[in-house]
Amino acid sequence: MSENQYDLAIIGGGPGGYHAAIRTAQYGAKVALIEKDKLGGTCLNWGCIPTKALYASAHLVEKIKEAHEFGIEISEYNLDFAKAVERKNKIVEELVGGIEQLEKAWKNDVYKGHGKIIGGDINIGFEVSVEGENNAVIKAKRVIIATGSSPALIPAFNIDHERILTSDDILHPDFKTVPKRLLIIGAGVIGCEFANIFTRFGSKVSILEYLPSAIATEEPMIVKVLMKKFEKLGIELYASQNVLSVENTGSGVKATTCDASIPRDQTDSAEKSIYEADLCLVSIGRAKTSKDLGLETLSIETDRGAIKVNNDTLETSVKGIYAIGDVTGGLMLAHVASYEGDIAVANALASIGGFPVNDMKTDYTVVPATIFTSPNIGSVGYRRKVAKDMGIDVLMGQFPYQSLGKAKCMGEEEGFIMVLADKNTHKIIGASCIGTEAPELISEIALAMQHGLTIHDVAETIHSHPTISEMVLEGSESVVGKAIHKKGRPIHH
Repeated sequence: MSENQYDLAIIGGGPGGYHAAIRTAQYGAKVALIEKDKLGGTCLNWGCIPTKALYASAHLVEKIKEAHEFGIEISEYNLDFAKAVERKNKIVEELVGGIEQLEKAWKNDVYKGHGKIIGGDINIGFEVSVEGENNAVIKAKRVIIATGSSPALIPAFNIDHERILTSDDILHPDFKTVPKRLLIIGAGVIGCEFANIFTRFGSKVSILEYLPSAIATEEPMIVKVLMKKFEKLGIELYASQNVLSVENTGSGVKATTCDASIPRDQTDSAEKSIYEADLCLVSIGRAKTSKDLGLETLSIETDRGAIKVNNDTLETSVKGIYAIGDVTGGLMLAHVASYEGDIAVANALASIGGFPVNDMKTDYTVVPATIFTSPNIGSVGYRRKVAKDMGIDVLMGQFPYQSLGKAKCMGEEEGFIMVLADKNTHKIIGASCIGTEAPELISEIALAMQHGLTIHDVAETIHSHPTISEMVLEGSESVVGKAIHKKGRPIHH
């Protein structure tokens, strides 16, 4: 195989693309990875990792304020957001460097530039041009598109990247000033996480949400606990607000809203509300990065910017070309993109033949999700209402952190875990948790669900004491009234 000929070309080096490149190399295939910016994509450079680094600083501020309860008096401390940002930048830099070294270790060719499919088919292979730091035309038997997404630039919000910002702007390495007043549009995962971070560093945070509730996809009881904490922190949530416009006033920002129940053709005459702040963060929606990839050249089908794929194989409408991650418009989670990378690589290499891999089909039955507010939120599987709407006879168990010895010792008594099971089979069908280490606890539930375990399988597994993992044990036992450290109903048969 000549220098510019590959088994697989991957356009996009985010958590889907760089993962897929390494997986390809593990099967012994030759791969080209094309990335126009930095490896790691949005998740590592502008999303998951930088926000978690800032969250860690914010959480430490929270614990310092509670230090007296642990017998530690801290009379003076200074909040230095700039240093927190510098720490965040260093973490990102080190992780990007780590991925670069991994690709190098697997002898994968990384091209720095914009990738574009310029021709070909499944029989003769495809040609992909690279324009940027590395200019080249490469040939590959198969192609995976993993170009991700970017913050949606909604015209009405007049995003100017000065006072009206996207999440990319607020996570820029040079953004080091805490606004006195921060207005956030959108009370989804991104909005709630940033609200938690900036209020800890001294911002007065207000959130405008179109829906009647924040993080509306989560269990109502989970949201209730989070809203109670937001109220304690002074974070103001204004729900059912239709944001009509956002204006940079020169010295700040001004948002104009009306009640979300008012029809669009009547908003002009509706009663308005005005919200003012120093900066505005717009955290509503993400746009798929599918332009200028050569999709039209090969007539690859799209739907409102999302690349259409076979739900089982992730192959596009053009044989031999696959798409994964955010650009497909599916579950926009980094870990889903990585999972889809595995599926696409297996199917691409299996179609070529000669590699130790068989074709695979996707299975989205068990996909855990996390929200890094304080307290943390983790969930997997069905929510209670969805399960009931599907006709499942649901058993539910709950267990509070305040009843767990380890949580009390840690001073982490907020929240609870909720476990759902099918009444007929006792198989776990979902779980939600809000509290310390909630995302880690949900991982155990996800593993149990993936392998079709029942609540009894989990409850009969010895959990070390004292640990936070006992939340899963007691939560599972509570489904049938067997939790030891909580008075419940008699055991269900």
